[in-house]
Amino acid sequence: MTGSRIMKLVTAVALAAALAGCQEKRDPGFQGWVEADMIFVSPDESGRVIKLNVREGDEVKPGDLLYSVDDDLQRADLNQNNATLANARQSYDRAASLRGTGAGTQANLDSAVSALRVAEARVNTSQTRLDRRKGFAPIAGSIQQIYFREGEMVQAQRPVLSIMPPGNMKLRFFVPETELPKLALGDEVRVTCDNCAADLTAKIYFIATTAEYTPPVIYSLDERNKLVYLIQARPSRPDVLRVGQPISIYLNPKTTPKTPVADRR
Repeated sequence: MTGSRIMKLVTAVALAAALAGCQEKRDPGFQGWVEADMIFVSPDESGRVIKLNVREGDEVKPGDLLYSVDDDLQRADLNQNNATLANARQSYDRAASLRGTGAGTQANLDSAVSALRVAEARVNTSQTRLDRRKGFAPIAGSIQQIYFREGEMVQAQRPVLSIMPPGNMKLRFFVPETELPKLALGDEVRVTCDNCAADLTAKIYFIATTAEYTPPVIYSLDERNKLVYLIQARPSRPDVLRVGQPISIYLNPKTTPKTPVADRR
């Protein structure tokens, strides 16, 4: 074999090795995205938003005032029930006094006690309705979206705004059926995304038991290859991720993506 042929053979082998290395480096992993379980804050009764104390992106702590809804009807109801309570107390005092002197009956006293308790309960209910015209943060997080602005009418149980707690951030990705045995609850995976830190990881907390895009009941080999299963994981650093952001997931965060999790175990 001449020297030129040997040189060509060496070059071809080196090129093949380089191409194989490039193919390994281009392994995209499992594709997914970032989601979050939002906390929606809404009034118990319909009304008009009269004050917004936060803006989208603001950080809030538990107990922070978020918004206020008009409370004229609730205040009027509370005033009416307070007046009823005052009359019930007078009736009770009169019945108790008459019973003490023997001029009244036990039945009248029992009726006055019952009326007093009902009036107190109605006042407490009215006070609760009035207090709930203001929305307070139930949890720490950031204001993700505001659905109703000042001056707008909001219906009962419709959220005025949503809060995103950092701990509610999650990663969703799909794994083919053939890769599913390599994953287990509690496994740590490596996370990559555009312009993200290189040390992002996440821990798997949910593995679907049913396939997505399920083909007919009779599976062929080609159809089985199309089965994918939803996996969800909690990121170790949710503060650096954004909802809707595309991500790539690799099974083993400590080595190359080609190392199976089963081998690591």
